[in-house]
Amino acid sequence: MKKDEKIVIARNKKAHHDYFILETYEFGIVLKGTEIKSIRKHKVSIQDAYCQIKNNELFVINMHIAKYEQGNRFNHEETRTRKLLAHKREIRRLLGRVSQEGLTLIPLEVYIVRGRAKLEVGLAKGKKSYDKREDLKKESAKRQIERALKEKRINQW
Repeated sequence: MKKDEKIVIARNKKAHHDYFILETYEFGIVLKGTEIKSIRKHKVSIQDAYCQIKNNELFVINMHIAKYEQGNRFNHEETRTRKLLAHKREIRRLLGRVSQEGLTLIPLEVYIVRGRAKLEVGLAKGKKSYDKREDLKKESAKRQIERALKEKRINQW
């Protein structure tokens, strides 16, 4: 394993289905106590999580980090609001886009780089139901084409 290798812990698979992802950002997460140990054991869920800006600070809300099994009475709360590490300039820019353009901040991935837990956040615009159906049609057509090409290659041998 390389030193700067990115170890993906959790992905929000539904984010790409429900939203158009316009830009992505990487932020550090402020963790307490045994949270990093649970993250390293892949006990994280960001399915229902979202990001919000309060008092010029960026927070991730509803991110679930399971309690550490070997933790004692000092174990952490599972779905507490966690602060994200971002520059003021970045936060102001995000705040402007979120408030003016009606966009939202969605967590996409939790991963570890150089021993630090990071959160990839996407600036997203919600999809309508017909957009979702269109994406499903494209995926289905793509799978059929790949299947047909694979069959053709097998039949040639």
